[in-house]
Amino acid sequence: MCHSKGSDCCLILLVFLVPLVTSDLYLHNPRGSNNRLNERTATRTNDNRLFDSQNNARGGYNVGDVTDVPAGNDASKQYQMKYFQSGSGLPGDESYLDIEWTNQHGCGGNEDTSPQKQNCIMVLQYMCQDTSVAVADTDKLRDGVVTNTQDYSRPANENENEALKISRKTNAVKLDRGLQELWEWYDKCKLRERNRGLFTADQKLNLNNGLGYSSAVYTRQNPQGTRQGYECPEERDYHPYWHPTPWRDISILAENRTMCSYHQSNSFNTQPYHECVEMYNPGGKPKHWSRWNNEKDCTTNGGRWVQFSNYLEKAPSYVSEATCVGTRNGMRYIWAVPYDTENIEQKECLVALEQPDCQEAPWSRSNHLGDGNDGKNLHYRWHLPYFPSTHEQRCVFRMRYNISTDDYDPYHTDSGYNNAGNAKLPVQNNPEIDIGGPSKLQLALNTDQTGRVFQDRSHVFLLRPRPQIIQNGRLFNLNVRGKRGNIVQVYPAVEYDFTPNNLVMTERDMVHIQWTGSNTHNNNAPGGDGDTGDAGEGTGGTDRSNLVQLRSLNDNFPLPFESTTMWSNAETLWVPYSAPGITAEEIALNMATSGYYRCMTPSRCTEKDNLDYIVETKTKLQNQLNNAPASYEGAVLRFRKGIYHFMCTRNNNFSNRSQKGMITVQ
Repeated sequence: MCHSKGSDCCLILLVFLVPLVTSDLYLHNPRGSNNRLNERTATRTNDNRLFDSQNNARGGYNVGDVTDVPAGNDASKQYQMKYFQSGSGLPGDESYLDIEWTNQHGCGGNEDTSPQKQNCIMVLQYMCQDTSVAVADTDKLRDGVVTNTQDYSRPANENENEALKISRKTNAVKLDRGLQELWEWYDKCKLRERNRGLFTADQKLNLNNGLGYSSAVYTRQNPQGTRQGYECPEERDYHPYWHPTPWRDISILAENRTMCSYHQSNSFNTQPYHECVEMYNPGGKPKHWSRWNNEKDCTTNGGRWVQFSNYLEKAPSYVSEATCVGTRNGMRYIWAVPYDTENIEQKECLVALEQPDCQEAPWSRSNHLGDGNDGKNLHYRWHLPYFPSTHEQRCVFRMRYNISTDDYDPYHTDSGYNNAGNAKLPVQNNPEIDIGGPSKLQLALNTDQTGRVFQDRSHVFLLRPRPQIIQNGRLFNLNVRGKRGNIVQVYPAVEYDFTPNNLVMTERDMVHIQWTGSNTHNNNAPGGDGDTGDAGEGTGGTDRSNLVQLRSLNDNFPLPFESTTMWSNAETLWVPYSAPGITAEEIALNMATSGYYRCMTPSRCTEKDNLDYIVETKTKLQNQLNNAPASYEGAVLRFRKGIYHFMCTRNNNFSNRSQKGMITVQ
């Protein structure tokens, strides 16, 4: 495979051949938005809101609500999932989050034991911002309160000064709209020449970005450069990308293990990449963009070809290479120029990223949004990062899904095979084939979808440092997936369930039980290709969950508190409120009411922040949880040896059935 760093690069790893299909990827934990925000409709309002999913208009989950009423235009009332970071970079202190998804067109398998109809690659990534560092409102990752796409306008010419750049950005970025990539990220993509070495088949890419040349927003999958949020289309379609990117790789689930060394060694996690840097004027600040995408064109036109590195976070307390470089508490430190710097002359101390994990993609059946061949949800257990600064991080997760077939060599087919009429062109739009009879047969192929990348992303979430009480040991996250409605109404989302619904841990481990839900999941018209409506219990359009103990998964009546073992065998290590000496009865009450109650009597709730959560004085909880919060920040528990079964009392009718789970403690 060609691996040049210039405009003639023929790297095409995520551009393979697949017949024209309606293929989709949907995240279920953490909840994937599929570009939804808070719609009351079955279909999303704006498929270009934040990113290019290539998914159908249905599916996705609304952003969570803190209380029992919709957040509306108040972003502070939106609930952000809060996961604890790993306790250190050393083995034994990991925090784990189970990623769960469905992909429609199959994945995994091998030629010998489980042959598939296509190849696939999954790329799992995230990006974060340090919440303790002041960030301009125009740069803050957020879900937004309206479904409009952020605005954008290109510069009038290539000689724009810094003041005009600031004006363009200020006029474009709206604070009430979602933001998952910075304005500068799209601007440099719009203004940088595209990689002309890529295979584009017979697609006619736009040749003019408004400044007289074709740029990286025009790709084979997006030949006219439709804008989706501030995503860069060229970077979206390819992995590894050949320029610095704000995304950090978690894992690559490859078509086979032989590709792992390539993905890992070329990941921006550990492989620095160059970018052309020009100045606004001699001696001035560096521009955030350049037209030139390779060293020769860059230096010929007065730019500098600068090497940048990715990183987990900065370590500003180490001010020299001698004090920086090394390993501390399981984390590596490097001395390099960070990709997002404004001073290209200055190297900084950076906490290094590790090579991404890589393994074969899990098997799934073609044309079936369902489980894998082990009967479990398609999943990947993410080892959450540890940030040595102990600062809270505001983050977004994304997953990309590429499907392809073997109709031509995906690793050695480059721009030399492009354009209609080229004798070497391996595939073209809707070709007719001669089978020897009087008529030809037409194949349904569209070359902007030959080798197609699908995507889903989470809403914004927080990665928090662990409190001292839970600093050491393994910590698992137990959440709720799904939304209100029967399977036809919510499809291709899913009905409610706990996730993981069979958590295996040891007596030394901890579990953080937490969930989120929306008050606007009505699934009203338009319904797209599915039914509208939201069958379920309680107030229409609302997600609610709770957790009570069962005797077994075959039962539907929860145990009375006096007969439970789950709570008497649990040590409550952390709750998000003052609770000295919290009792088994109080944590059971808290989880059964989704945080609506904290204690039975005023004598047990003397802290100021608990006065509104007392059974004896608070408005009575509605028995279907209608007035309970849609989201629950939860608790961190440690259990003694045993098997514990549990359920949600509300979501257990014939439409939303068996929201049940179990924890096995060894």
